[in-house]
Amino acid sequence: MDPDHLRDLFAGLPQLSIRRLFGGVGLYSEGRVFALGAFEQIWIKADAQTIPLFQQAGSAPFTYQGRTRTVTLPYWSLPDEALDDPEQALKWARLGLAASRRAFEAGPRQRRARALRSTS
Repeated sequence: MDPDHLRDLFAGLPQLSIRRLFGGVGLYSEGRVFALGAFEQIWIKADAQTIPLFQQAGSAPFTYQGRTRTVTLPYWSLPDEALDDPEQALKWARLGLAASRRAFEAGPRQRRARALRSTS
């Protein structure tokens, strides 16, 4: 992922930072991760409130093959129409940031339970 393109795409977010994370990059706003850049794709954090919006936009969940099973992370692909449109990208990024805030406020036990429910 080209960091300059990511900075341009999400420039409207406050305190935007990009850091190496899991072989890709994590995108942060005000210290909260709202997206990942990995496997030549941008993945936006999602939760029960926002997953239906990602589904309607034709996005796919971030999955990978673990040792014994397929693992699904709470991130969904940035919809195609937002890949080169900062206004659209910002709309999705704000949804990711809101999901990140809700997950943090829920606490670790509830985050884990939600993550498990969203993969089944």
